[in-house]
Amino acid sequence: MSDKKRTLPAPNTLPGLLLTLTALSGEFPAAQVNRLPGADSYKALAVKRLKREKLLRTYYRDGLRGLRLTSTAKRLLLAQAPDRFLPLLSGDTATNAPKYTTPHRLRLHRMAEVLVTIRNTGISSFPWEKPAVFQPIPPGADSPIVCPVYYSSREVKEIGPQAAQIRGSRATGLLLMEDGIFVIYNTGGGQMKWEYKAELRLKALLQTEVCQYRLPAQFQGADLCALVFGNGMEPLELFMGAGDSRAKNYFVLDGSYEHFYYLTSDRRGEFGLRLLCEPELKAALDEILSEDLSESRPNWSVENDALDSNGDPVLFAYLCDMPRIKRFDTALDLHGRIGTLICFDFQLEALRRVCGPRVKFQSINFEALERSVVYPEKEPD
Repeated sequence: MSDKKRTLPAPNTLPGLLLTLTALSGEFPAAQVNRLPGADSYKALAVKRLKREKLLRTYYRDGLRGLRLTSTAKRLLLAQAPDRFLPLLSGDTATNAPKYTTPHRLRLHRMAEVLVTIRNTGISSFPWEKPAVFQPIPPGADSPIVCPVYYSSREVKEIGPQAAQIRGSRATGLLLMEDGIFVIYNTGGGQMKWEYKAELRLKALLQTEVCQYRLPAQFQGADLCALVFGNGMEPLELFMGAGDSRAKNYFVLDGSYEHFYYLTSDRRGEFGLRLLCEPELKAALDEILSEDLSESRPNWSVENDALDSNGDPVLFAYLCDMPRIKRFDTALDLHGRIGTLICFDFQLEALRRVCGPRVKFQSINFEALERSVVYPEKEPD
């Protein structure tokens, strides 16, 4: 059948979404299909259909299984929406001609994992959904960021010659919110080996290019934070423990970012990301946690969010802000105090292993909280 007689799945369907995500990723990790919306049986059928119609193909090597666009799919996408897909599917780009080495493929997979988390949280991430902040010609002052938007590292590097300053950064992209900027990383299931100087140059680039030059009215003086995703809670222990000195884990805790969060690459991490992006939702959770506690004590020797009945500090740590947890633990030891750390139940054991004996723990039932937020009971008529 000629391309002229063929049609692609509608963009608002699962097959259409999967083609778009694969075009943006270069290679989409097969395991991430399970995280997309829809029933598992439907997702399996969608992949089979796209392969049968020769729009997707599987590439498997060195234990990595990924999905790649076929040449037919690329032609059809370019014909359907050249303005969207020409930058992705032309030339010697990582999305059009991805390399076959394991390190390069892992990089593509980790960027795709973050993209899935971002999409599942409802954050705009496709290039055509948001202001072109990082084009060589900056947006005008009439293009503020009014809701969270995500820019991949490839989009950031379209900024121009300045991109040479951040070559080697491990960041997968940036999350811009109305009043803050998050640098996003993904360690997967292994240990992140930071390019320390490249990460510092990235932070400096954001402070000058975004906060002072491109969107100064909105971001001048804004907080710059960092967030790293990972598979399960084990990577957090590597970041907060001694770890491997060659990985330069001190980057997480050395004060480069006052706030450096750790979230898992699953629905639990998606919920955590919602809390970061929706201050009202986070404030409601904090209010519930504070019901039997006293107000926090600002500018105290021990960082705290509340005080317990004994006047001891309490820290809300369910977003795994690693430097903040470390400061809390260190201050308790330094001042000979006892404190309580409140986290989700799935975070408890990992945090227990990285904190000292002066930290007590209380855990939140994640499943129950998720049900109450995602499926709240309807009030009677």
